[in-house]
Amino acid sequence: MKQRKPSLRRCTGCLEMMDKRALVRVVLKQDGGISLDPTGKSPGRGAYVCKNAECLNKAAGHKGLERSFKCAVPKEVYEKLKNELAGS
Repeated sequence: MKQRKPSLRRCTGCLEMMDKRALVRVVLKQDGGISLDPTGKSPGRGAYVCKNAECLNKAAGHKGLERSFKCAVPKEVYEKLKNELAGS
């Protein structure tokens, strides 16, 4: 049986390529809301971040999510994402 290639995604914080399952998906929904997507299957534009708060801070610092979503992301959203990431 053929081996499947791992699906790689780039973390918007540390900019490293990793396996998709090692990252958390952040999704921009059609109504403009931004949230974590633990299943990886929610509809909307997705960006990936490592499963630690440090990478989320780096993404906020160099506007990684803004670039991925092509829109402004308020500071409150980053705080909400940090709380959700710490809870999971």
